[in-house]
Amino acid sequence: MMGLLLLLLGYFLGIAFFDSGIIGVILAIIVWIIMNLIAYFQGDSILLGMAKARKISKEDYPRLYNIVEEMKIASGLEYMPDVYIIDDPAPNAFATGRDPKQTSVAVTSGLLQMLNRDELQGVVGHELSHIKNRDVLLMTMCSILLGTIVIIAWYASRFLIFGGASSRRNSSSGGGSAQIIILIIGLVFMILAPIAAQFIYFAVSRKREYLADASSALYTRYPEGLASALEKIASSTNQLRSVNNATAPMYIINPFRKQGLAANDLTSTHPPISERVRILRSMAGGASFKDYNAVYQQIHRGNNIIPSSALGLTEPVTQRSAQQGAAQTGVADELDINRTA
Repeated sequence: MMGLLLLLLGYFLGIAFFDSGIIGVILAIIVWIIMNLIAYFQGDSILLGMAKARKISKEDYPRLYNIVEEMKIASGLEYMPDVYIIDDPAPNAFATGRDPKQTSVAVTSGLLQMLNRDELQGVVGHELSHIKNRDVLLMTMCSILLGTIVIIAWYASRFLIFGGASSRRNSSSGGGSAQIIILIIGLVFMILAPIAAQFIYFAVSRKREYLADASSALYTRYPEGLASALEKIASSTNQLRSVNNATAPMYIINPFRKQGLAANDLTSTHPPISERVRILRSMAGGASFKDYNAVYQQIHRGNNIIPSSALGLTEPVTQRSAQQGAAQTGVADELDINRTA
């Protein structure tokens, strides 16, 4: 749907300025390709740089590093993500990675101070699930589409409003009321397209957040850990310093909040915090996708949130393989195998 909006926007742009919708479509695709190339090859470093994150080793924060190792094993990821710390008292976390070989998870210093081990496991499991489920790549593609639509619509509408195309139209031989109607439709579409694309982006983002919560419960076998972590993160009154509208959807909880107040349910990029906690705590001792989806269906009148292809999955890895992997990384004593069983 976002791609269709981009093509329609390019078509009206071409009609308004070049007398050819095809030229406008080609220009829109070129802009989109350029932005995609920049995001694909430099997106991770740009995001980590904007967040002022610094890479750490196992010796720097052994507890955090071991938890990331545990969740890497539980999720079935083949490669160990790089671990980053953001020196900020506001508790939050995000993950990056365009492919499984080049991934990162970043948490704030405030998160480490606020959460216990089970809660931190839940948060890390949530973030690694974004990598496992390719959410980072998906949301990057969506954000680039959204950004391309917003940029093209903003500049095109300004040129159209301030006469960039009117003088050319007046001097052309075609003229006529049909052209005026097309220009008006194009202008209206240029105004509405970014709004429509934003709503689509929000819907995709919320759905993937639900899936990440369900995946974290599956990996940790302890939904209460993530539920408690979400409550603590939301209760913090600290405002994350190094964040903007472009990076906010990447965090586990929307980092924007009123000064000195806790986070609330009114957010566009993330599902309501209270609902996420309610679902996790209503899984009746279960930790599978089916358990999560069943609770979601009760709240949302039978609608599924977990893809049907995933509802048959009960465990990402077997207990035996998890024990073997943990032994290889030296964290077998850290894995709660009994709870998993």
